[in-house]
Amino acid sequence: MDDTPDNHSEGRDHAVVLGAGLAGLLTARVLAERFARVTVVERDELSSDGPQFRPGVPQSSHAHVLWERGLEAMERLLPGITGELTEGGAALLDSPRDFLWLSPADWFGPLPGTRVLLASRELTEWTLRRAVLRDRRIRVRTGVAANGLMAGADGRSVAGVTLRGDGPVHAGLVVDATGRTSKTPAWLAALGLPAPAVTRYDSHLGYSSRMYRIPPDPARRWQGMYVQGRPDSPRGGVLIPVDGDRWLVTLIGNGEHAPPTRDPGFLEFARGLRSPALYDAVRDAEPLSEPVGFRGTANEWRHYERLERLPDGLLVAGDAGCRFNPVYGHGMTVAALGAEALREALAGLPADRVPAASRELQRRTATAASVAWQIATSEDLRYPGTEGPPPDRATRILQHYMSRVMVGANTDAALSAPFFGVLSLTEPPTTLLSPGTVLRVLSKWRLPTSPHAPAYPPHHPEPGRT
Repeated sequence: MDDTPDNHSEGRDHAVVLGAGLAGLLTARVLAERFARVTVVERDELSSDGPQFRPGVPQSSHAHVLWERGLEAMERLLPGITGELTEGGAALLDSPRDFLWLSPADWFGPLPGTRVLLASRELTEWTLRRAVLRDRRIRVRTGVAANGLMAGADGRSVAGVTLRGDGPVHAGLVVDATGRTSKTPAWLAALGLPAPAVTRYDSHLGYSSRMYRIPPDPARRWQGMYVQGRPDSPRGGVLIPVDGDRWLVTLIGNGEHAPPTRDPGFLEFARGLRSPALYDAVRDAEPLSEPVGFRGTANEWRHYERLERLPDGLLVAGDAGCRFNPVYGHGMTVAALGAEALREALAGLPADRVPAASRELQRRTATAASVAWQIATSEDLRYPGTEGPPPDRATRILQHYMSRVMVGANTDAALSAPFFGVLSLTEPPTTLLSPGTVLRVLSKWRLPTSPHAPAYPPHHPEPGRT
């Protein structure tokens, strides 16, 4: 899977994508429609034998969700990819209908919502990589890292990248999709250019995850589970089915409530959630892995779209530009939307004009992250320990209103459908602010007077109870 591109003096028909994660692969797929050659440079070695963990994606050990809007975008970019994923073992479920889901207010009923695709991150990435590399214009170089940008002769552009121990690679466009480890701010400084401004919110969320074998239970009527935390009880847990007849269980906690990464603390943490449902599900299940922790969950937006001196021929994509608290599950969906936005922005633009349009491309693709950013930061600001700019009055009013929306969405089909439409990024947030919806929420739904909810929802009785 390693190939060396035919470097020539200018490389105008050649694009280089740094990073072979979801954002990088989908970006390469789009650029192959405009460039004769696309080279994906990945510092990890990539397996051709099947899905495998790789060090460059440490968060892959934890629960991942591809919301319906992201799946639809991915299917448009790679027709047939949904079928390939499900054939590999991914689960395509209805949310909340197929879940036990305890929201901060109460249990969701079996109501209209949205589709979600659940799989291990390793399967998702491996399946995507196979599909993208069927395009012979796209090649991947593995086990090599970029260590800088090459300045163009005019001093205002990027002409390629330098690879550690392997020299220069010329390109008409360089895309940084290396995620949270991106070195582009330092590379811009080396060229005498300013780094982007950064907005950051950190609720100090911690993860701990492990795999279990799914135990047989003919009476089980749910496929996955989500016990959410809340500011007065900042512990939660997610259980999802993944490929290989496994459950992936991710425990979640803020600050000092971060979950442990050792036994028996993992199960004890699960026992202490707002509902015993998750603990009851896994207490006798066979563990297939040791718990693994993850703490890099801050929301961080590097505002390349605001730079007046972003050089021609450079684009930043995916988590390298904007990343979110992963508890909301928007990272993969936004990566797909960003690639689709790039495709739309490139429509009708010849390859030789792409470098000069890179600032406009950056602005256009950045908009794909705006709604997910609004959701993640607004919700994180509910937690008193969150670091970042404090919420303004409008945000506090919206938070209070959305708490009432959540109460209604638990049991009211007229609210659950638009609520999940917004959460899946399929519908704009204004959907929940239409006059009819606002009137329904304010006239019918109030915040609960008690923070406690039943141990199990009425439609999924407690094990042993009929």
